[in-house]
Parts: sequence; structure tokens; C-alpha cells
Amino acid sequence: MIYHLQKKVIRICGGSVILVFAVMFFLICCFSTRQLNETMDALTKRISDNDGRFPEWRDDRGHPGMPAGLPDFMTMETPFSTRFFTVRFDENGWVAGVDVRSISAITKEAAQKYAEETYESGRERGWMGNYRYRRYQTEHGTAIVYVDGSMNRFMSNRTLFAAGVVLIICAFAIWIIAIFFSKRAVRPIAESYEKQKQFITDANHELKTPLTLVMTNLDILEAEIGENEWLSDIRSEGERMSALVNQLVVLARMDEDKTNMEMQRFSLSDMIMDVISEFQMLAQDRGKSMEAQIDPKVDYTGDETAVRRVVSILLDNAVKYCDDGGSIRLRLEKKKHPVLYVENTYADVDETELNKLFDRFYRADKARTFTGGFGVGLSIAKAIVTQHKGEIYAYKKDADDIGFKVIWRQ
Repeated sequence: MIYHLQKKVIRICGGSVILVFAVMFFLICCFSTRQLNETMDALTKRISDNDGRFPEWRDDRGHPGMPAGLPDFMTMETPFSTRFFTVRFDENGWVAGVDVRSISAITKEAAQKYAEETYESGRERGWMGNYRYRRYQTEHGTAIVYVDGSMNRFMSNRTLFAAGVVLIICAFAIWIIAIFFSKRAVRPIAESYEKQKQFITDANHELKTPLTLVMTNLDILEAEIGENEWLSDIRSEGERMSALVNQLVVLARMDEDKTNMEMQRFSLSDMIMDVISEFQMLAQDRGKSMEAQIDPKVDYTGDETAVRRVVSILLDNAVKYCDDGGSIRLRLEKKKHPVLYVENTYADVDETELNKLFDRFYRADKARTFTGGFGVGLSIAKAIVTQHKGEIYAYKKDADDIGFKVIWRQ
């Protein structure tokens, strides 16, 4: 149990870190892409505003120099380091001219092909390969300017790669730290759990001896003076106490991570039919009907004795708490994993805290009237199902029906 708790702490910490880092990387990618597009759009706008040519830089006085209002990345060298080409179309949509004087990596034929694809798309701006383009109108038709963004993209991708590597290394480091500190985090719980198990073990030994002595003396007393009402009450309470002690020991063993389980293939359908036959007469004696729908040839790999105990606990619980004159329904379905349903009529289902039914010593009856159980049967059932990697939960079927569903995972 403590080992599973430690793994859960590690999974939660690791999952949280991965989720946060994934969101961070996504945001970095979005921000980097936006910055790249804005940079390239600023270049295409400058060129398109000057009708396909880079404007000459002049300051406010008209002298050569940097004008006011330019983006920070633009310098006097930008016109010489920017590679671009322009394709013009006439009013009919035919290519009227191709200008590749400011670039050497592309021919007029390739530039024309790019432009025709861009023109058909109808988009004002975007990417065509490694070229960022902008479409604008002229007096004679449409023109499209393309700016080479291969270097900008390369640097952006290198930055994203470096950020990704750093985040992965940090996530791995945090995961290692989580493994190390998880032992300290669960240590108080582990100590408390060990004390609890030790208490149950000690209580079992301390209680069994006087209980055995009481029951032995009771047998001797009944042999001498015969049975009577008071001795019968003592025997009934003694047997009830012995059953409670045994169930506490079973629960303590179920919590151990290394519980011995004899896993083998068996017929789940036949086993459930066998358990039903044991409870049908008891249900009839108490005025309750029992129906079963069992899919044939449902096999399962697990501890047959433990699985049988789960079915017995659920049927026993249904017989005890089913309303007088009510019905009990059991259904086994052959799906990807075998699924067992046990349902019974229960008028107080609305007042029952379904999420607490598997808590130890929880009783839906607030008055805790004795019904033959101690409130640990469902806890044992859940422990067995969990050991088989399955799931069990309670649900409200109708206004006066309660049900239990068990998914037996292979």
C-alpha cells in the first residue's frame, strides 16, 4: 500500500511538471512564431509600401540615416542583408513581371510558380516554403513580395530546440528529486500504517486467547447445566467477536503489497453460478427474489478463491439490505473485460453515501442496527478487486434500487 502511495505521489508530481512544462513550451512556440511572423511582416510591408523595392533610409531632415518609428531589429544594413523578390500580375490575373534582382537563390520560373500558387490561394500574407509573402494592390493590378526567412526560421527553430532540451532536462531532474523526496513524504504515513498493522496483529493475538477461553468454558458450562437464553447470547456475541477479529486480520493482509495470489485461468460464469446457488435458498427464506443473467463461457485469470469471496460479499450484502419482498438481480457480461453487476431494491438509496460504502466500518444504517455484518465486507471486496487491477463502485440504479459494478481486468 505504501509502495503504491509513493508511486502515486511520483506520478502526480511528474505529471504536474510535464503538464506545466508542456504548456510552457507551447506558449514559447506560440510567442516565437508570432515574433517571427511580425518580424517578417515588417520587412514585407516596408518593401511593398515602396512598390517592390527596399526604401532608402533617410532621417527626419532628409539626410541618409535611420528614420524614426522603425522596428528595433532594422538597421542601416537591413536593406543589404534582406533577400526578396517581387512578382506582378495584371488586371486579368496573368503574370506581368518578375523581379529577382535582390535574390540569387531562386529563378524567375520558380518565383513565378510560387506567385501563381499564392495568387490562387487568395491570402494576403503567409508562408510559401521559407518565404514570407505579402500581397498588395498597385495601379496596374496585384503584386506579391516574398522575403527570404530561412535564416530567421533556422534561428527560431534552434531557440525552440534549446528550450525544449532545457525543459526536458529540468523535468527529468525534478522527477529524480520527486523520487528521492517521495520516500520522506510518505514516511509519516508509512510509520502510522505500520503501527496500525502492528496494533491489529497484537489485538488479534490478545483477543483470540480470551475468546477461545470464553468459548471453551461456555462449552463446559452448557455440558453441565444445559443450554439456556443467556448462554446462547454469550455464544452469539463470542462468535460475532471472533468473526470481527478474523476480518480485521484479512483486511490487514489485503493491504500488504506482496499478498500471495494464486493466479490461474478459470470459468467465471461457472463459479458465479455456483455462488448464486448458495444464496438463492437464503434469499427465498427471507422473502426476496433472485434473478441472474450470466453470459456463458466467460473466463478470467485470477485468484479463484478471492474472486469467489467478492461475489459472496456482494450477494450477502444484497440479501441483508434488500427491502422486504424486493428483488436481487445479478448480471455477468462478456466484454473486453468481464463486468459483474449486483443490484437490489433499497428504499433508502437516496440517503446512502455511495462513495463511502467501501470505507471500513461504514454502515449506511446510522443507527448501526446489527444486520449480521460489521461494515468491512465491502472494504475486503474492494481490496481484492484492486489487487486484480480491477474497479468496483456503487451506483443508484432507480429511485429505490442500488447496484454494484465490478470490472474484472485481465
